[in-house]
Amino acid sequence: MLNKEFKEKLILVAGKQNVEDSNASRLVYSYDATPGFQSLPDAVVSPRSANEVSEIVKLCSEYKVPIVPRGSGTNLAGGTCPTQGGIVLLFKHMNKILEIDEENLTVTVQPGAVTLDLINQVEAKGLFYPPDPSSMKISTIGGNINENSGGLRGLKYGVTRDYVMALEIVLANGDIIRTGGKLAKDVAGYDFTRLFTGSEGTLGILTEATLKLIPMPETKSTMLALYQDLEAAARSVSKIIAGKIIPATLEFLDQPTLKVVEDFAKIGLPTDVKAVLLIEQDGPADLVSKDMLKMAEICKQEDAVSVQLAKTAEEAEALRTARRSALSALARLKPTTILEDATVPRSEIAKMVTAINEIGETYNVQICTFGHAGDGNLHPTVATDARNHEEMERVEQAFAAIFEKAIELGGTITGEHGVGEMKAPYLEWKLGTAGIHAMKAIKDALDPNGIMNPGKIFAKDTRKRVVVTS
Repeated sequence: MLNKEFKEKLILVAGKQNVEDSNASRLVYSYDATPGFQSLPDAVVSPRSANEVSEIVKLCSEYKVPIVPRGSGTNLAGGTCPTQGGIVLLFKHMNKILEIDEENLTVTVQPGAVTLDLINQVEAKGLFYPPDPSSMKISTIGGNINENSGGLRGLKYGVTRDYVMALEIVLANGDIIRTGGKLAKDVAGYDFTRLFTGSEGTLGILTEATLKLIPMPETKSTMLALYQDLEAAARSVSKIIAGKIIPATLEFLDQPTLKVVEDFAKIGLPTDVKAVLLIEQDGPADLVSKDMLKMAEICKQEDAVSVQLAKTAEEAEALRTARRSALSALARLKPTTILEDATVPRSEIAKMVTAINEIGETYNVQICTFGHAGDGNLHPTVATDARNHEEMERVEQAFAAIFEKAIELGGTITGEHGVGEMKAPYLEWKLGTAGIHAMKAIKDALDPNGIMNPGKIFAKDTRKRVVVTS
């Protein structure tokens, strides 16, 4: 429970209506979308401005109270679960799109703005904000920046970090700093903008962001390539990129995922094939047509049994929606759904897909695999039941083996979902001991009291490697 004196001061800063500590309020914000993580905060505080955030942080620093910034709670790595108590900082009041600057091609927003709302508003002006996480209908820009979110368009357009130009940040001592600006070039000092992007709230509190926009692509085309061979689908991905074509979207779904998604979406997806590639290209009409023909030919050369071009914009949108609904569809199968985020170089996709299937067999776990194949970012997913402890142990072993294989192939343990608490024990596998020490040095310098989203990214213990045996 909060110190009485601290709570009274908190109410003076934020207002009584914005400091909630009832059991119901605390329960609502005790978990995010990550299965297996839940812990009650001591209070939920909803600031109305950066100055209020600053005063709240100063209080928390004085009383050594943990702070967990939170958007919509779509995090999949336990990053917004208040596992050490303290206060959840909720940005429901700071949710405005402050400015769309058409001269400088930027949009300035508060952290609580919903991603899809931003996308819709800038597209109404003929502009384009490419990052499109599958949770974009409810996720917030602050969450996207803290997690450095990706999305279906990441292959061609990059991830959130590539569009963050400036930030307003409240540091752990309450100081407010501004990084970057509306500039095409800026090499003055350390690049704090990139440092804070993807830092998962462990270094400071984001209160405003300026994001880069680009012109809306002239046209878009979508096709579905069907395969009876998983490796043939993976080879097609590598061949497309090697052919000097960068599609806007290049997504992969295996047969188990297809069956579940079709049962959920009912749009006529084929379920009698081993895998599909969902491929899109955007840009000038003549270039789009040329690229689509080339990619269709590559898919056929790599033994695609069918290549189908979406006939209407509605059909194309249905395919995109079906892909985005994969997690929701899989979540209907069993009480617990664990979606992971292993990423490898594009050239290693075929090996990684094969390895995931072998790992599933080794540990007797049904793994559905889908993801952003074009940038090597796969989402192996298991529907399970957290109450079945024996099965959960096998699931954890399988995912540890998947992470190890990804690193062996030159990849990483997370491509877009962050580290949070769930993946913290594996981070040293990727970065090494020296890398972890360098990160801790930054963390300790900026957050000496350890109040900024404690317990995230840095693990108390590292897990033993799981050796995959065939």
